[in-house]
Amino acid sequence: MTALTLVERIGTSQSAPGAGTVRFISGDAVEAVRWGRILDDATVAAARLQDLGAGPGAKVALLGTTSRAMVTAIEAVWLAGATVVVLPLPMRLASVDAFVHQTRMRLAGADAMLLVVEGAIADMVEPAPTDPPRVRLEDLTAPGRARLQDVTVDPDDLAILQFTSGSTADPKGVMLPHRQICHNLDSIATGARFSPDDVVVSWLPLYHDMGLIGLLGEPLTTGIDLVIASPLEFTASPLRWMEWMSAFGGTVTSGPNFSYALAARALRRLAPSTLDLSRWRLAVNGAEPIDPDAVDTFVTAAGAQGLDPRAAFCVFGMAEATLAVAFPTPYEGMAVDEVDRRALERERLAVPATGSRGTRRLARLGRAVDGLEIRITDPVTGEPMAEREVGELELRGNSVTPGYYRRPELDAVTFRGGWLRTGDLGYLADGDLVVCGRMKDVIIVGGRNVFPEDVERAVAEVDGVRAGNVIAFGVERRHGREGIVVVAETRDVDVLTVREAVANRVRDAVGLPTEVVLVAPGTLPKTSSGKLQRSLCRNRYLERALELV
Repeated sequence: MTALTLVERIGTSQSAPGAGTVRFISGDAVEAVRWGRILDDATVAAARLQDLGAGPGAKVALLGTTSRAMVTAIEAVWLAGATVVVLPLPMRLASVDAFVHQTRMRLAGADAMLLVVEGAIADMVEPAPTDPPRVRLEDLTAPGRARLQDVTVDPDDLAILQFTSGSTADPKGVMLPHRQICHNLDSIATGARFSPDDVVVSWLPLYHDMGLIGLLGEPLTTGIDLVIASPLEFTASPLRWMEWMSAFGGTVTSGPNFSYALAARALRRLAPSTLDLSRWRLAVNGAEPIDPDAVDTFVTAAGAQGLDPRAAFCVFGMAEATLAVAFPTPYEGMAVDEVDRRALERERLAVPATGSRGTRRLARLGRAVDGLEIRITDPVTGEPMAEREVGELELRGNSVTPGYYRRPELDAVTFRGGWLRTGDLGYLADGDLVVCGRMKDVIIVGGRNVFPEDVERAVAEVDGVRAGNVIAFGVERRHGREGIVVVAETRDVDVLTVREAVANRVRDAVGLPTEVVLVAPGTLPKTSSGKLQRSLCRNRYLERALELV
C-alpha cells in the first residue's frame, strides 16, 4: 500500500541507495548535499523540536530565506510529528512594519507554539509578549546528536497549514493533512511523468504552495535531484534561472507567467546556443493568469538555446486543492482556445472565433489530475453548465482541503454540496479547463463582463509601462455605472505621453474609455508570493492614497 504520510515517504526515499542530491545556490556558490545527509540532519533537528514540545497537533512556524537550514527544518517538523507553517518574507524592505504586523497575525491565526526564525530576521524584529517562544534556525539545524522519539502520525493529521496568497489583514489558513498532500504529490508525479532521471530546478518561495509542495515536496519525498535557490536570486537576475537549467541539466521547473516574460527578455539578449536547454522537458506555468502571447515569446527566445517548444506546460492549481488541479498532456506544448470576445463578455459563452478581430486567446489547462473532479456551475444557483458556458469552477476529490483552520464561516460559503467553490470563472472546451478570471474582479460596463486581465495585458505592451506591474479594476461612476481605472508603474519621465498611450491602447483592446493613473516603480501592492492585489489597489485609489508620478 502506498504510504499516505510524508514521514513514511521521507524516510523511505531519502535513505534509499539511489537517493539523489540537493544543490543549494547562493550567489556564485553551490553546496551539494545528498538527500540522505538532509535526512540525518533533519532527524537531529526533529529531536530538538520534540524537546521544545513539538509533536502531533503542534504548529511550528518557520521564518527564513531559502537555504539548506530551512529545507532541513521543514523536514524536521514533519519527522517530529508536528504541523509546518512556513511564513512569508517581506516583498519590499520598505514594508517591514507591515510584514511584522502580518506575521504576528498569521502566528496568532495558526496557534503556533514555536517560531523558528533565521538569525538575521530575528535580529531585525524584537519579540513581543504575544509571540510564541523563539528558536534560531541556525541553532535548530546545527550538527549534533539527539535521539528522535518515535511518534505515530496518522494520514489525517495536519501536515501543513498553508496561508493563501493575499492573506494579510484576514489570514486564511488552509488545512492540508498528510493524506491530501500525498494524494496530490502522486497526481503531480503521474501527470508530469516524473522519473528518477529528472532534475528539478526551483527559485520559488517556500511559503508558496507551488514552491513548498510542488518543487520541494516532489523531490523531498522521492529522492530525485533538486537545484534550489532563493527568489531573490531570480529577481536580481532572471537569466540566472535559465543558466541553472543549462548548467545542471534541469528537466522540470515552474514559475508564474510574469517570470517567463522576464526570462524571455533576458534570453533575447543572448547569442543563439549560448546555453543548453535541450534537457528541459516541462516549463510549468501557473500561479497566476497565463498570457499565451507571453508563453509564445518565451518559447521562441528559449528555443534559440535548445528548448523544445513542446515543453510549455500551462496548468491550474490552488492551495485549497493542495496544489495541482488540472494538467495538460505533457510534451504537447501549449494549446490555445481562441474565442469571440463579444460573446464571452456579453453572453458568457466561449464561442470559437471565426475571424482575426475581436478575439480572446486563452490557454487550455488540460483535465483534472488523478483523484479530482472539476465542473462549471452557475455562480448563483450552483447548477452545472454546459460545455463552453462560462461559470464558476468547482472541485472535489481526495486532495481538497477539509477546510480553513478555525474559520467555519469561510467553510460555509466556500463549500457547496461537497464541492469547493474556487471563485474562478471558466469553462470546459472538449473537456479541457479554460479559466477566464476571478469572479470578484470582473468589471461590468454597459452589460459587458470585462476581464481585467485583458486590459492589463494590453497596457503592458505600452512603451514606458513596467511589464507585469499593471492593475485594472472597476469603480462606480455616475448613475451607478462602472468605469475602468488602470494603475500602471512607469519610470518614464514623459508622463503625459505614457498616459495617452495607455488610454489609447485600452480603447483599441476593449473599446472602452479608461482613467489612467501612473505611479512609481514599487508602488503597486502585491501578495507575499508576488501577485498583484487588485482589491487593495482599488481601495488605495478610492482613498487617494496612491503616490502618483
